[in-house]
Amino acid sequence: MTKRRKLYEGKAKILYQGPQPGTLVQYFKDDATAFNAQKKGNIAGKGVLNNLISEKIFSGLEAIGIPTHFIKRANMREQLIKKVEIIPLEVIIRNVVAGSMAKRLGLEEGMELDRSIIEFSYKDDSLGDPLVAAEHALALGWVTDDELDQITAMTFRINDFMCGLFAGIGIRLVDFKLEFGRYVDENGDEVIILADEISPDTCRLWDLKTMKKLDKDRFRRDLGGVEEAYQEVARRLGVLPKGGLEGE
Repeated sequence: MTKRRKLYEGKAKILYQGPQPGTLVQYFKDDATAFNAQKKGNIAGKGVLNNLISEKIFSGLEAIGIPTHFIKRANMREQLIKKVEIIPLEVIIRNVVAGSMAKRLGLEEGMELDRSIIEFSYKDDSLGDPLVAAEHALALGWVTDDELDQITAMTFRINDFMCGLFAGIGIRLVDFKLEFGRYVDENGDEVIILADEISPDTCRLWDLKTMKKLDKDRFRRDLGGVEEAYQEVARRLGVLPKGGLEGE
C-alpha cells in the first residue's frame, strides 16, 4: 500500500492518511519503549509480528461480535483501519497479580485473583498514565455512563475470548491493555469500538507450564530472548511467516 500523509507517530506505531475517507493506515514499528519511554530500544521484527498477531486477535473478536477498528492487513507491517476519536483511557484487565499491581499493593507476582479486575488509567505520557477511578472519567467528561458500561462489557467479553484463545496454545493471559474509540458508522451513528492493537507489547503472556514470560516484560526487565518470545507467540497462534522473518 502506498503510504499517505503522516498524521501521527507514537512509540510503537505510525498513522497515515488512509486511501478512503474515514480510514487510516497503521504502521507497526520495531521500536520498543518501557517505563513511559524512559527505556528505549529496538526489537527486530516486532512490527511484523505485532501486526500479524493483532490481525489474528482482532479478526477473532470481530467474529464473535466485538466491533473493532480493524479493516484488513495491507502488508507485513501495515493495517487499514477505521479512523476513530480515541477515548483518553487505557483499560487494563488483570487475571493474575503482576507488574504495577504487585508493586503497588505489595503482592507476589503470579497470585491468582478470585475474579478479573478492570482498572483505568488516564492516557497522558507526561503524567505517567496515572491510575484513575471510573468516577474520574465520568466527572471529567472523558466518557458517558453508557459508553463506560459498553467499554466494561466489551472488555470482559474480550478477556473471555482471549483467555480461551491463549489457553488453547499453552499460554496464560496474565493481564492486558485495551483502548477504545468513537466511530461514526455508515448510518451516521456514533458507536464505541476497540482500537489500537493487541500483541505481546500490550499483554502479559506466560507459558502455562514453565511460567516463562513471552511478552515485553523480557525487554522491560532485561531478561533476554525478546525476539524469540514474540516469535513463539506468533508461532503458537499460527501466524509466524513461513521461513521466519528473513526478508520481511
